Amino acid sequence: MSKQPKYRQLADVLRREIEEGRYDPPKRMPSESELSARFNASRNTVRSGLASLVSQGLITSSQGLGYEVAKHEVFELNASRFENLNFPQNGDAYSTDVTNAGRRPHQTFRVEILPAPKDVAERLRIEPDSRTVLRFCHRYVDDVPWSTQATYYPAWLADEAPRLAEPGDIAEGTTRYLADRGIEQVGYFDEISTRMPTPDEARLLEVGAGVPVLLWMRTGYSVERPIRCTITTFRGDLNRMNYEIGDQSVRSEIGTQ
Repeated sequence: MSKQPKYRQLADVLRREIEEGRYDPPKRMPSESELSARFNASRNTVRSGLASLVSQGLITSSQGLGYEVAKHEVFELNASRFENLNFPQNGDAYSTDVTNAGRRPHQTFRVEILPAPKDVAERLRIEPDSRTVLRFCHRYVDDVPWSTQATYYPAWLADEAPRLAEPGDIAEGTTRYLADRGIEQVGYFDEISTRMPTPDEARLLEVGAGVPVLLWMRTGYSVERPIRCTITTFRGDLNRMNYEIGDQSVRSEIGTQ
């Protein structure tokens, strides 16, 4: 006999059934009364088991509608090609990558002049609270919140590339715009981490309880100095990143066999 509490046993069974595809959307999970009868458990025990699955991001609950399996249409981002001007792009990298994946991109956008946060100032090698241009995007894939992207540019760069501080998107992408003005990004340094979302992030990305966010901080460099720091916050349940490094001809050959 299992030593686990009954609500955990119930949650384990339902988790396996979810993984097997028994409740794939648009099917709803059985009602609390149905689960009570099936597992010979009290309503409180059933609710505790379901709450455990909610906290893991496996199911969602809606008042009056019961429980349903969370939808996970994962979007895969190639971080090596993102913003790489050697690869063909129609506009900025986000729109191109989403469109090429057969999905529909949409974003809202704002520009602000703000003091540099401490961690950003360190990466841009400027004094804390120095003036920066923040270009902030709230991005969607098929109308589902996908990420927020906050890019900070030092004031000296905005003076040399004034469109950075203008409201509205830069259709060709900021990396290409800067390159066209002779400010080429020749390298970048990526930092990747995960954590639970802040209340503001949970609201913007519409993540439920138990769903973490993936943080991708990229510092871009010209031949002389850092030119920008971008912090992208992804929904952890709907995104996957990959990198391409070195000769991968064998990988392609294996894929065609």
